[in-house]
Amino acid sequence: MTEEDRGLQRPSLSTSAFIVGLGVVTLVVVALDLRTGSAIRLFPLLIFLPAIVSGLGSVRQTAIASAWVAVVVGVTVAYVGRELDDNLLATGFTALFGVLSVVGCRYRVRREEEVHRLRSAVAALQRQIVRPLPLRTANVMVDGIYQPVEEDTMVGGDMYEVAPSPYGTRVLITDVQGKGLPAIGTALAVLGAFREAAYREPTLAGVVTSLENAVVRTNAFATLTGEPERLVTALVLDIDQELEVEVVNCGHIAPFVIHDGDAREINLGEPAVPLGLAALSPSPRKGTRFPFPQGATMLLCTDGVTEARDPTGLFYPLESRLRAWAADPPPRLAERLGEDLRTFAGTPRDDIAVLTLRRAEPMRRVGWAADTHPPEPIRPHPPENSRPDPPEHGEPPLHEPPPS
Repeated sequence: MTEEDRGLQRPSLSTSAFIVGLGVVTLVVVALDLRTGSAIRLFPLLIFLPAIVSGLGSVRQTAIASAWVAVVVGVTVAYVGRELDDNLLATGFTALFGVLSVVGCRYRVRREEEVHRLRSAVAALQRQIVRPLPLRTANVMVDGIYQPVEEDTMVGGDMYEVAPSPYGTRVLITDVQGKGLPAIGTALAVLGAFREAAYREPTLAGVVTSLENAVVRTNAFATLTGEPERLVTALVLDIDQELEVEVVNCGHIAPFVIHDGDAREINLGEPAVPLGLAALSPSPRKGTRFPFPQGATMLLCTDGVTEARDPTGLFYPLESRLRAWAADPPPRLAERLGEDLRTFAGTPRDDIAVLTLRRAEPMRRVGWAADTHPPEPIRPHPPENSRPDPPEHGEPPLHEPPPS
């Protein structure tokens, strides 16, 4: 038997409920019909029973209900003593309606199986795009919540990534302008650029330059295809064994640090322009450092949290909530924040991404040592009389001419 055939036989209505329901409904309808007499005939209502089963049960259950109702109707019309033609007409019509119910149930189950396969494929794709939490590297333990506003897409315009590298753990949280499927293409471009640059670039500024170039290229292609250009806010962090964290803020919400029973938003100064707008900025983006001691919890989020509103229009008071929950462990903190957001604002109107970070206990580093660099890629020997490749010192911004 194929997987599809097994799906057609898989009951969504339990056997006990099916048998009890079939018997009780039949008994009640036939008893009422016999009690009312010939004035009002109720037993023809039984033809709707297979249709009800077809919407709740399996194909086999619908076929059994159809056969059962056809037999009951045939016996009932014979008992009440109608004409033979009337008996055949009632029984035949009941059988025909039962066949249609079986066909309808078969179509419904096939559609449900198709939707299930599609959702399974989307779930597998989501695990490849946005890795499930919690995550752990040599430097940090990361937990949180991820809730796209469009539930069936499972992936929204908010993205995050945690990338271990020879230079420390690089963390990205980003929010693409727009919601749902139209914003996913830009978000994937940023995510792919980060995964490569976080491992390659020795400086955080080099990582951010790679993200900027990815957004510029994506917007240039969008212009050619008639799609609107999109801005991307991002927060990029570099966490190593030192008790300070380097961060570059590209128009994103600043991180919160929870420590010693208090919670506060980190003052990073004036944020840099969002990704895609570096050509309009008079100065390059610069990193900032702030303390992140052992035992503290850092919270990163997107504007789906800070811009959530209650029915009266008030914004979600994130900082005061974090102070009240300062004693909660990071997994519980993220879970409680998600629950409180649903209570406060109801159905979310924007994608929500929340990360909680806590320094990991010291552990043996796997791979390259902290003071070494990844091996250089193997390149083919250039032909004679060819110009050598220029040395790599990070990826130059697309809006500036590469250094000669």
